[in-house]
Amino acid sequence: MSRSKQIIRTSVIGIVANVLLASFKAVVGLLANSVAVILDAVNNLSDALSSIITIIGTKLSERPADNKHPFGYGRVEYFSAIIIAAIVLTTGITSLVESIKKIFHPTEPDYTSVTLIVIIAAIVTKLILGWYVRKKGKELSSDALIASGSDALFDAVITLATLVSAGVMLIWNVSLDGYLGALISLVIIKAGIEMLSSPINQLLGAKAQPDLIHNIKSDITAIDNVQGVFDIILHGYGPNLSIGSLHIGVPETMTAHQIHGLTRRISELMLSKYNIIMTVGVYSVAQGDNKDFELQRTVIQALTKQEHILQVHAFYYDRERNTLSVDVVPDRSVTDDEAFICLLQNQLKELIPNIPVSIVIDHNYSE
Repeated sequence: MSRSKQIIRTSVIGIVANVLLASFKAVVGLLANSVAVILDAVNNLSDALSSIITIIGTKLSERPADNKHPFGYGRVEYFSAIIIAAIVLTTGITSLVESIKKIFHPTEPDYTSVTLIVIIAAIVTKLILGWYVRKKGKELSSDALIASGSDALFDAVITLATLVSAGVMLIWNVSLDGYLGALISLVIIKAGIEMLSSPINQLLGAKAQPDLIHNIKSDITAIDNVQGVFDIILHGYGPNLSIGSLHIGVPETMTAHQIHGLTRRISELMLSKYNIIMTVGVYSVAQGDNKDFELQRTVIQALTKQEHILQVHAFYYDRERNTLSVDVVPDRSVTDDEAFICLLQNQLKELIPNIPVSIVIDHNYSE
């Protein structure tokens, strides 16, 4: 079963569970003539909204690419997660306001055996539903499902806290309803903010996961004639598609035909294994015991010994113009690129005084 179908199926289970629970509460509320239970049934119907939003978002994200959106609509899933996280955040704020009111104006709970049965059934159902939906969300990397599952879990926790505080009130005549509710509300608000941060960061262009970058480098460096992987940049267009670019070092003796085959192989691997449309650039690496090789080794060794440099690559010596260029990746402490370039150029001038050196500052976008 595809990822989108699993998300939709999980969301349908959430809708069915909430509708059945709402129906049960409504019947019990009508038989017991309890307005509170009937209103709680209506609340369960509104809880199904999270699952409906997830289904709509998943369906929209499956729309094929068109002229206006050449990379598809995968990012719609992030908006679904934002909406559900906003619902959770609103729930937390509303609960906090009501809890503060109860702190200043405590009320004695009035529970019947009927309402207790309904509350216990709701807690058990919501805990199971929330755990299941959240678990599937993590398995499928779906922020919307994770948020929807968390919404159900928080509903169960709020109801459980109400039940516990009622028991304390009935046994010891101490009202904890407001205080316990306020504490849980703050936890929900914090969780809502965290749920918002994940999809928002994706829309803003979050850095790729370290494990993914490590795996990409390992897979590519294992291919014959690849002598280093550099400058990885990834842009996410939903959980199922990324656009990226990278450079590889190859022996200078390779022909254009061989390089073409190598880059094509890498692009096909990235698409089939990671769903990444990858553009592959090439850096020539000097080989053998000659002037270019010795010059390359001298420059790279000198630069790698410098403080604040993480990586050196893209060495290129133009024999006709007698000029040299190289890329360096500094750490985050380097804030003035021009000053850092001048420092490195002055140091290299002592080693190779007769060759002008151009240094390009690369920034680490993936590690």
